[in-house]
Amino acid sequence: MSMYDFDKLTNRRDTDSLKWDVKENELPMWVADMDFEVLPDITEAIIRRAEHGIFGYSIIPDCWYDAIIAWWEKRHGFQMKKEWLCFSTGIVPAVSSIVKRVTNIGDNIAVMTPVYDIFFHSIENFGRHTLECPLSYDDGKYSLDFYELERVLSHPLTTMLILCNPHNPVGKIWSKEELRKIGVLCDKYGVTVLSDEIHCDIVEPDKQYTPFASVNDLCKKISISCISASKSFNIAGLQSAAVSIPDPILRNKVVRGLNSDEVAEPNCFAVAATVAAFTKGEKWLKELNEYISENKKTVKKFLSRLPMLRLSDSEATYLLWIDCGKITSSGEELAEFIRKNTGLYLSAGNQYRGNGNAFVRMNVACPKKRLEEGLALFEKGINNYICKK
Repeated sequence: MSMYDFDKLTNRRDTDSLKWDVKENELPMWVADMDFEVLPDITEAIIRRAEHGIFGYSIIPDCWYDAIIAWWEKRHGFQMKKEWLCFSTGIVPAVSSIVKRVTNIGDNIAVMTPVYDIFFHSIENFGRHTLECPLSYDDGKYSLDFYELERVLSHPLTTMLILCNPHNPVGKIWSKEELRKIGVLCDKYGVTVLSDEIHCDIVEPDKQYTPFASVNDLCKKISISCISASKSFNIAGLQSAAVSIPDPILRNKVVRGLNSDEVAEPNCFAVAATVAAFTKGEKWLKELNEYISENKKTVKKFLSRLPMLRLSDSEATYLLWIDCGKITSSGEELAEFIRKNTGLYLSAGNQYRGNGNAFVRMNVACPKKRLEEGLALFEKGINNYICKK
């Protein structure tokens, strides 16, 4: 029997929510933000901290390090060390800071597309160049072409690979062997791996992600990993993340950059929420993943009514990647049409580059009733779009 109520329809309008800052008749299913209330222990931890009544500058206590280390060891079989970890106000600020500190203006930074679009901003806003390694796509499945990856990594100006593990938006979990081969190629060409592992705990109940740095000593030495409770426990607004860097030389560069950019100090609630999540959240997360898995099955079954569309296989994240290539070559046009005609707000696939032009992305981390409402609007929008064409 479930301990938590993921069916609860919490009204998020008029709460200064980025996701829900939409018109009254619109239903947002776009940005990676869940419509579930958080683990009660997190709320209780925040209230206890607030009741103290003084909100001065905060330090990082040992319990923050202990909670992260214990979570990764128990859930993912990876033993981190305290000295590897540095607090950051978020993974995006950390990625931008690391790009500036570890690479030079004019360098190439490789990404495997389609991929999280903010990576491009962190690269291009600071004078670096995005070098795409498009993922191979066949029959709803994505895979990595290692010959293409080697071609990209071997470019003399390529100095970093930003890895999305698990991969947003396609929902792929990279296997240990795939990660090993990525590590070998990056080491061969002197490329640092920056691994964004924010979605690591949102996986199908029978799946398991592998931390890049856990694969072997080589992967450990050449990598920087960004981790957080923010996606798994829906606390992105508390601005709390961690960067793990095993290699001391690389660590010194990264930590100096995070401090120079002033993104290495916590707000007074960040630590309490993270510790509560990683020490008391295992049961909640298990039920969450089971609920999201059922939502994915609901979408897959529903899409049998729209055989012109194809749902990509999803092993991780709560973001579904829907192939609309049989009806459009512009996911942006389709997403805009659906929003204008039905109020359903989805993410346009083109922003993720690669073959994303033919896709839309749907966030299914919401109560079943809200998902069903969204699917009805989606069907209406697709059918109207086809009629218009």
